[in-house]
Amino acid sequence: MASAARESASRTGAKASLRRARRTQTVVLFAVANQMFAIAAGAVQEIRSTDSLGGAAIEIDQIEVSKVRHTVQRGGRTYFVVNAGTHFGLPVTRPTLVLILRHQRIAVLIDRIERMAEISGVHPLPLAFSGDERRWYCGLAQVDDLVIPVIQPDGFLTEEEVRALDLAANGTPLESRIEEGAGSA
Repeated sequence: MASAARESASRTGAKASLRRARRTQTVVLFAVANQMFAIAAGAVQEIRSTDSLGGAAIEIDQIEVSKVRHTVQRGGRTYFVVNAGTHFGLPVTRPTLVLILRHQRIAVLIDRIERMAEISGVHPLPLAFSGDERRWYCGLAQVDDLVIPVIQPDGFLTEEEVRALDLAANGTPLESRIEEGAGSA
């Protein structure tokens, strides 16, 4: 009987441990103008020095989306380079790193990586966050004694901004080029 109770307790403890493990998330903590942010580690494809991308960056001539001034080609894909400081309305800095995001056509200029961290959960945004920041952030996380906004990876550019940038970079929106390619096959 005692053996069955110990076995049951062991299974219950293992299940609770598994539930806790599922709730944790690995994030990259990074800074822009001394403001700390977090982004899910799985949303970041690679982190590069801005120096290593210097020759690969192509300036695009457009004024509609002021936070984007360049594109970069990586693995046959074009990424729009978003200046995170401009995006978040922070003071001008000299970014040294770029986060190339996975599943997005976005690369983000940042000042520095602080570290990787495990967070136990993302808390909903308070109602005081009522403007664009509701699109930028998926919530808030506590890391040590800090409360840090957790970035929504697709919140850096709206669909309209991507269309405008496609037009500026290539003369036609990506959707039109895809449709034309499908129609000629």
